[in-house]
Amino acid sequence: MVPVPAVRLAGVSKSFREHRAVEDLDLEIPEGSVYGFIGPNGSGKTTTLRLILRMILPDSGKLEVLGRGAGGAADASIAYLPEERGLYRKIPVRRQLIYFGLMKGMRRREAARAADTWLERFDLADWAGQKTETLSKGMTQKVQFAAAVMAKPRLLILDEPFSGLDPVNMDLLRSIVFELRREGTTVIFSTHDMHMAEQMCDRVLMIYRGKKVLDGTVATIREEYGADMVRFDLAPGNAWDPRTADGVSAVRERSGGFEFRVQGDTAPLLRAALDAGGVTRFERHHPTLHDIFVRIARPEPEELATLGSGEAAS
Repeated sequence: MVPVPAVRLAGVSKSFREHRAVEDLDLEIPEGSVYGFIGPNGSGKTTTLRLILRMILPDSGKLEVLGRGAGGAADASIAYLPEERGLYRKIPVRRQLIYFGLMKGMRRREAARAADTWLERFDLADWAGQKTETLSKGMTQKVQFAAAVMAKPRLLILDEPFSGLDPVNMDLLRSIVFELRREGTTVIFSTHDMHMAEQMCDRVLMIYRGKKVLDGTVATIREEYGADMVRFDLAPGNAWDPRTADGVSAVRERSGGFEFRVQGDTAPLLRAALDAGGVTRFERHHPTLHDIFVRIARPEPEELATLGSGEAAS
């Protein structure tokens, strides 16, 4: 028996007046997977998430979530952590978590127990009676994450979940996401952090100008682009600069050297760098997800000219 995807979109489109936010989108998200949504601001990611949440309805196409083609936005089996945080500032933290648990159909005792468990896990037990407005940005983020997961949703949608967190708490949330996946929860998260997407996602979707441009595992996507990235670490005092060489693009300066895209043979570049004073490291590799993102989303020259003239300030 073929498993039913947690989410399936077939030919889904959505417009807002003259703006086509999502166009003819096909997508299947396997149940129990971590699926990353990437793309520039305004590309259609948030619109797609809201369609999946049924906060808005598609203009055309078919949409199924957890095997159902219909339903409302308030679904106890689906949880959402929006990028714009939505906690009540004047309500104490523990009381607020219990309230959100009740909204998801939990019994009061069950919600209280879950609230205490998550406050302890996030090292927030001492803040349980404090109003949310007294918490730092990172602490507030952890409370909202707890509110999203405490009812054990089948589908968890996270919009920029790691913003505002220090590395320790980022690692904590990441471990919880993997824990939820092991327990069968499907996790979709939208992020601008390409490194985090590479580390966490079973598959990645990139939407650009409302259309799907990438969909697959990170390894498969990187393989498709070929090993056209080069890293040169230069010896101290070596002033060689790849930006003066032919066939080089997307140069990124880094501590001790450069990383860039090259077409064709790298031997002339290596000889030039060695003649200029030595090379301590030379490496050719496939582009990272960050590199691929930039290649797709970088504005065209005519778009840059328009932006420079101030015509596209909106």
